[in-house]
Amino acid sequence: MITAIIIGIFVGFFSGFLGIGGGTVLVPVLLFLGFGFKEAVGISVTQMMMSSIYGSYLNYKKGLLKIKNGLSLAVGGAIGAALSGLIVKYTSKDILGAIFLTLVFIAIIRFFVTVKEPHDEPPIDNKKLFFIGLFVGAIAISVGVGGAILITPILVGFLKYKLKTTVSLSLFFVVFSSVSGFISQSLAGHINYLEGFSIGIASLIGTYFGVKLYHKVDTKIHKKILLAWYIFIFFAMIYKLYFQGN
Repeated sequence: MITAIIIGIFVGFFSGFLGIGGGTVLVPVLLFLGFGFKEAVGISVTQMMMSSIYGSYLNYKKGLLKIKNGLSLAVGGAIGAALSGLIVKYTSKDILGAIFLTLVFIAIIRFFVTVKEPHDEPPIDNKKLFFIGLFVGAIAISVGVGGAILITPILVGFLKYKLKTTVSLSLFFVVFSSVSGFISQSLAGHINYLEGFSIGIASLIGTYFGVKLYHKVDTKIHKKILLAWYIFIFFAMIYKLYFQGN
């Protein structure tokens, strides 16, 4: 229990400081502590569900969350995430690990690709958003990450939405997909409830202090730290999954 609380505070702090989903911090940490990949995914989804609900509530109170616009993306994400239990059950840890690495690699590439902010934003296309949510929900939740790591480049790079709109949409998406993923993973027997909820509650405390530190750090320095983190995780996960083994 004490170990879970320490992990939760650590993960919450770094996800709050780096401004990323807890999954890209929590899954690697759990693997290096001896958890299996599928168990790590279940714990990560539990933590993600708790933090996303809390974070989205705060954003809604501040007027940053537009429920109407995000609904089609969120529903698609929920349906996609509902498949995650079966995907995790019937997919090998090596393939799941490869998907995780691909998502981290995409995050690294984004640092070197500049997308211009559009002057005129296209209208919300609910049909496209639904199918994007369906795809991202199934893939991202199955490896224990929130999905914003894929949604942001898709909506900004291909649909030409503004970043502010994308953040609003992706926040709501993570709530629906993580809750649906939690239910799906529970039914498949992949959730360690004690560890998951202990880490989830503790992560909220860590996130508070991480966000406070984030606002004190220069933006350029913050970006360099974030890039260094993703590169470290990418190579550390390759070593853990394919050289050291579980």
